[in-house]
Amino acid sequence: MSCRAGPVRPSGPDGGQDDQMDSNDGQRDPDSALILEGIRALYIRMDELEGRIMSVGPGDPASYPDPAGPAGPAATVGPASRPDPAAHSGPAGPAGFAGPAGGGRYGGGRFGLGFVPAWRRPTEGEARWQVSLAVAAAVALQFPLPGRLVLLHPDWLLPALEGLLALALVTANPRRINRESRALRLLGLTLAALLSLANAFSVVQLIIGLVNGTMGNTAGPLLVTGGAIWLTNVIVWGLWYWEFDRGGPVARANADRMYPDFQFAQMATPQLAPPDWEPAFADYLYLSFTNAAAFSPTDVLPLSRWSKMAMTAQAAVSILTIALVVARAVNILK
Repeated sequence: MSCRAGPVRPSGPDGGQDDQMDSNDGQRDPDSALILEGIRALYIRMDELEGRIMSVGPGDPASYPDPAGPAGPAATVGPASRPDPAAHSGPAGPAGFAGPAGGGRYGGGRFGLGFVPAWRRPTEGEARWQVSLAVAAAVALQFPLPGRLVLLHPDWLLPALEGLLALALVTANPRRINRESRALRLLGLTLAALLSLANAFSVVQLIIGLVNGTMGNTAGPLLVTGGAIWLTNVIVWGLWYWEFDRGGPVARANADRMYPDFQFAQMATPQLAPPDWEPAFADYLYLSFTNAAAFSPTDVLPLSRWSKMAMTAQAAVSILTIALVVARAVNILK
């Protein structure tokens, strides 16, 4: 009769030391777990305190529901009651911001806190004066154009109509663009369409005249005409970008749409921008200028398909205008 014996632990002095070490390890494991648990709880409490200090408006994490449902009193004691901000977050925003616990309409935190940048939460709306000055400049740039490049006659008719539309929009929102109706939205798009139509007609007539050799006999007036059309093109496309990015200025002020059509540098690096930064018309004008000058995106990236196609069309118009006007002017100067 035989039996199989398991591994025999050494006896004697060495065996006694091994038994004592195992006993110490058994006591150390619970102690280490308690220490780690306390550190984790302290980290969570500090994060909650910092989130309360830095939270802005609707971005406070306490305003978002927990996807796991209401937690009882016992659930708020342990560290598992609040998800780790690095491990559990809502849907990530377009600029890399992780949403608050459980997500939310204005989802987006920075460094795991409740901070929400201004462009992702409701604000009072941007100032009216920037877009008003740009529209006034686009209207004024139509006066130095030759008669053959003007869409409607007499020459003052179309600029006067555009000025009346701009005046109506200023009257509706004199200081900040924060109120909108279907009529105001239609007026804004009509103004942009009239400016675009007038400038498109001027571009086509200028290109036809340069190709056929029927205009541009003097370099000075040709450069002035080409420059006025090019600058109007920059303002008009900036106006379209401003009107349609995330639904327009009022929709952006109300934070109705989460995903932007253009990614500005401040969105990608929020730590380099003030908390109240949000895109205004000057930012879209800069976008339009750089696209018209470089024929490609620079530091502002188009995200949606319509924005990519719009920037492609603007770059094509800018290339034709600059290439033909400059080539003709250089030929005249020679």
